[in-house]
Amino acid sequence: MFGWNNLSQVQQAWELNGSVGEPVIKCEFEKVISMEYMVYFNFFVWVLPPLLLMVLIYLEVFYLIRKQLNKKVSASSGDPQKYYGKELKIAKSLALILFLFALSWLPLHILNCITLFCPACRKPSILIYIAIFLTHGNSAMNPIVYAFRIHKFRVTFLKIWNDHFRCQPKPPMDDDLPEEKADD
Repeated sequence: MFGWNNLSQVQQAWELNGSVGEPVIKCEFEKVISMEYMVYFNFFVWVLPPLLLMVLIYLEVFYLIRKQLNKKVSASSGDPQKYYGKELKIAKSLALILFLFALSWLPLHILNCITLFCPACRKPSILIYIAIFLTHGNSAMNPIVYAFRIHKFRVTFLKIWNDHFRCQPKPPMDDDLPEEKADD
């Protein structure tokens, strides 16, 4: 839509080969989309800065939680170990999500950088396929991580699984029972 494609290069190559008519485009990502767009705009603007910012934020969160856990707190203020222990567990879960995001998306972006900055470098096709698979798999990882790391997510996930995928009827709740009449 914005011209971030390789159509002009494909048309030039098509004409240089002496071909006529509309060019036949081999449907490969690197042939269709501009690597300048993928690296400069997508990676350097929309992936790398937010990723680095989130890493800095999580480092600060872990620092503050550790600082609070190490503080001497009076007995009248409740149990800070219990409260901050839960906060630490949630922060670790979210940091794991961030780590898996980076692990899933950085290989493809690094391969895109290699394609742009070193066009003569050969990349094994299997690496490209693995990188693409990792990016798609990232979407499936988040619910699984949440389900295993956070109790409320796990309970809700199992409820949804049982209700909708195992086709087990849910037991009647008190709210589902018909109201009894007063004169019975």
